[in-house]
Amino acid sequence: MTFQVSLLPDFAQAPLVTFGFDPFETRLIAVMRHFLTTAAAPGSQAWHRGFVVAAETWGETHGLAVAYALWPVVRELLALRGGDVAYKDPLDLDLRDFLSPDEAQFIAMLHHMRRDETPEARDAVEALTRGRMEPALIRAGLSFADRFPSGARNRLRGTPELRLVR
Repeated sequence: MTFQVSLLPDFAQAPLVTFGFDPFETRLIAVMRHFLTTAAAPGSQAWHRGFVVAAETWGETHGLAVAYALWPVVRELLALRGGDVAYKDPLDLDLRDFLSPDEAQFIAMLHHMRRDETPEARDAVEALTRGRMEPALIRAGLSFADRFPSGARNRLRGTPELRLVR
């Protein structure tokens, strides 16, 4: 299935710094953009670049897990919106620090889910989905948030904690 994902014109953007996303969330943007590029141009194999970016950002073990967990969230959004998701070109350095409205809502949804802020997450989902509270997207987002929560619990689940035993 091919989606009609659109690159957004330069005027439809907001500075990334205005949103207050944490460093983990801001680094997700590049991976997300590569996944959206794949949906728009499957032959580009941009998904591969998304996984490479994730591995370079967080290390191979953690980064590949992040990208693998992020893909279902992107996929469910694309399916719900029929591929009508506007995003910035992941290779355009001039646009790296700007977000389209769809990108901002996507990261805001994950931001609030990662913090277990239910009312805010619900609002972000509603804005992102244009009023449709789609269970598959919510499940995918919550699954991602559970695996990569914010704050003190922000550690890859399943990774053993090393302790010195005497």
